[in-house]
Formats: sequence, C-alpha cells, structure tokens
Amino acid sequence: MPARPIFAFLSLILIAGACVLIFLVLLAGAVNSNPVNTIYFLQADTSGISGAPAQSRWTLWNICSVGSSGADVCPKASPAYPFDPQSNFGTTKGVPASFQGTNMFYYLTRFMFAFVLISLFFAVCSLFLGLFALCSRIGSFLSSTTCAVALFFQTIVAALMTAAYVIGRNNFNANGQTATIGEYAFAFIWAAMVCLFLATVFFCVAGVTSRKDKTSTGKTGGRFSRRKTTKERGSFLDTESQRPVNKEYT
Repeated sequence: MPARPIFAFLSLILIAGACVLIFLVLLAGAVNSNPVNTIYFLQADTSGISGAPAQSRWTLWNICSVGSSGADVCPKASPAYPFDPQSNFGTTKGVPASFQGTNMFYYLTRFMFAFVLISLFFAVCSLFLGLFALCSRIGSFLSSTTCAVALFFQTIVAALMTAAYVIGRNNFNANGQTATIGEYAFAFIWAAMVCLFLATVFFCVAGVTSRKDKTSTGKTGGRFSRRKTTKERGSFLDTESQRPVNKEYT
C-alpha cells in the first residue's frame, strides 16, 4: 500500500484535532455552557479591586466571575477583549502596580485574538486541501504549505498568550493576590500548535514518499523492459541463425 494516503490521513486527523482545540478556546467566554465554561487564561483574586468580582477569569471575549459550581459566569461578549486590569475595571485601586503605566498586556492580548482567527482560518483551509493529499502529491505539498502558515500564527498565539498571562499571574501573586493559569486554555493552545507541526511534517513526508514511490516504480519498469527487449532480441538472432541457407546452383 502506498505510504502517501497513510501520512495524509494522519495529517487530517491532527489538523481536525487542532481545529477543535482552537474552537474550544475561541468559544470560551462567548458561550456559557459545558464544556467551554471552564476554559480561561487566567484566574485572579480581585476582591480588593472596586467593582470587580471576588474571582475574575479572563477569556478572549470578557472577564467572567466564578459561579458556585466553579464554572464561568460571563457577561456580554466583546471580541478581542484585552487583559489589562486597570482598564478592565476602570480603576487603579487594588490593581498591582506592575499593570499600571504600561500597555504591554493590552497589545499582547489584542494581537493574540487576531492571530487565533488567522491560525484557525489556515488550519481549516489545510483540512479541506488535505482531502486532495490522499490522492495527489501536489495536494500534499499545498496542504503542507497552508498548514505551515497556520502553525506559524499558532506559534505566535502560544508565545503571546504565555508572555501575557504568565507575567500577569506573577504580578498578581507578587501583590498578594492569588492567581493561577487556566490549564485547559494553555494546554489546548500548545497542543494545537504541536498537532499543526506534526501535520505539516506528515504532509511533506506524504509528498516526498509519493515521488519516491513513483520513481522506484518507473525504474523497476524500465529495467524489466530493457531485460525483456534484450531477451527478445537474442531470441530473434537465434531464430535467424537456425534457418536453413538456400544455395543457388547455376
């Protein structure tokens, strides 16, 4: 069995998994239902900040409070919602000083939202193009290209997310406010990046393997043909030599 369909199929499974993971993170905060109402990037004790809930969870769409069941209770969604406590709550009272006087967290998380959408777009494109990779070497290389683009933007998303929320957690903890990283959001973002990386590699392997199989088949056929031609030529010469010679008598 040719190796190309196997590697292409594995790539499709990985890309589909990456798309699902990105979708789950993207829906967190916008949908108040399982399983996405337990996905968030950062949870912090904001009881000392006026106008803030006792526990706040940041998502891509809003700040959610924590319900009695431990799930998110989120207000109206706002796209590209930044992680910037002083602007989120409209006050600096109770906000760690490390967040004040800087726009770093604001821009990190705003750009992250845009890159999540771009990464998801190219991942979905690669998923559909990957269907052609099952039967075409060109399809394998096209899919690997779009998947590599999705991987590029997903890597940026992971880097921005880690920088913004890990530093943010440290700032809250340093100020005596307990803060923790959202395990699901971080795991899903990094896992999606790994899936896209493996899918890109497998698509490339599928394309290269297909070319090698084709070349190997061509060489095998050529040797067989040359042997067959030489054998037929020898048989023809043997037949000619065995024919009786007609002598003409004058």
